[in-house]
Amino acid sequence: MLRIPLLRAGEPYFSLNVETLRDVRTGEPVAELSLAGAGMIARDLRRMAEIRRRLDAVPVRELLAICGRAARLFAGETLPLGEGEQTPEAYLAQLAATSGMPIAMGRANMAKIVHNLENMEAILGGLTRGLDLRVLDRGYGEQDGRRLSYLRQADSLGAVLPNNSPGVHALWLPAIPLKTPLVLKPGTMEPWTPYRIAQAFYAAGLPRGAISLYPADHAGATEVLLRTGRAMFFGDARTVESWRGSGKVQLHGPGWSKVLLFDRRAEGWRDHLELMVGSIAKNGGRSCINASGIWTTGHGDAIAEAVAERLAAIEPRPLDDPRAELCAFPDPAVARAISAMIDDQLQIPGAEDVTARRRGAARRRRLVEVDGCTFLRPTVVRCHDPGHPLAASEFVFPFAAVVEVASADELLERIGPTLVATALTDDDETRYKILTCPRIDRLNLGTIPTYQISWDQPHEGNLFDHLYQQRAFQIAAA
Repeated sequence: MLRIPLLRAGEPYFSLNVETLRDVRTGEPVAELSLAGAGMIARDLRRMAEIRRRLDAVPVRELLAICGRAARLFAGETLPLGEGEQTPEAYLAQLAATSGMPIAMGRANMAKIVHNLENMEAILGGLTRGLDLRVLDRGYGEQDGRRLSYLRQADSLGAVLPNNSPGVHALWLPAIPLKTPLVLKPGTMEPWTPYRIAQAFYAAGLPRGAISLYPADHAGATEVLLRTGRAMFFGDARTVESWRGSGKVQLHGPGWSKVLLFDRRAEGWRDHLELMVGSIAKNGGRSCINASGIWTTGHGDAIAEAVAERLAAIEPRPLDDPRAELCAFPDPAVARAISAMIDDQLQIPGAEDVTARRRGAARRRRLVEVDGCTFLRPTVVRCHDPGHPLAASEFVFPFAAVVEVASADELLERIGPTLVATALTDDDETRYKILTCPRIDRLNLGTIPTYQISWDQPHEGNLFDHLYQQRAFQIAAA
């Protein structure tokens, strides 16, 4: 059987404590994943200052070149995997087998990672607001007539990673050219992407030790968050909540992203049907930047019917089908629990499942099995009550609530936390209210779908600001 080791300061290590990764279609073993104990992680992290100094010695310009070489290796070359090797096609097949992501969708996410690695200089330009990156090499410098110095906040960046989508790994990539070693705790169903990225970086010339990989249980994940100087934590609303308020942990939880239609744009909603459908369904609806709500000042019933008609046509397909648009659930019990939760909340007055009616009697079931995989069909709920619990729900499949309110003021007051809002309006006053709404994090003004990310702008916090603090700096003349 394929054995996947830890990467302790970049070196493979096979643990006696393992977890078996299984094929979501057959239940057959795919690989044996080595797990790290909390004590091992704590011991290894004592070396991070030494590893950081080695990474510090590499000029940023060379680290950017390494990113470019890693992009080509990640996308097209055979790389080490445990005691053997992994081709790009094998990576996509293994990703599909254990995470339930169709091969075509995995390939699209692979392209996102490659794009970010190839365009890392532009991404850093956005994150640092145009900083001359040579300042990080020397520790201080001048730009636009100002003396600048930045104080590093951590010897390493920890990241507790999710299983939902490989594209999310693009968020921690800038740590490498920012001269910060990475300590990664991958999702136990999706270690493939961070492992392959690490091997691509090492093959591209990254100093050994700059990326460590520790598959682990909850105790190990907690150790990563506690013992790295700065960290990123990807999780659901319940798990990230306990770390809220910790300045050292950047949280990436549910997005509750939304499409907002105001005034004449609500009247002309048909012009935005493709945008709404894509925002909900792109990438299998698995991302925090997928829309889980459409809020409008008019025509809520018509919008719900039209979006439901389009989404009801999306059917589960085998994972190797190039037309596949839905991801399978690695754990069928999770899919059953989500579907039951939606049905329970539909018993509360004020909401109805519009897609169930659109699918027709023969296909009304939300929970289905295809090719041995468990899927949830897309679901659109018309919430007549803005306070209904489904109006503020998010799930890891294409789900959205359509909510109509009387005015722009009420809409912006009631939308709740919103990672990405695509806001459509022709009114200057409404645009001003949107721009000043504290509930919106990322804002797309106009016909930009929620999933369309500008990678050179911060996503749930700025990684550069998380890792570095500008300090007052003066230097005496020679």
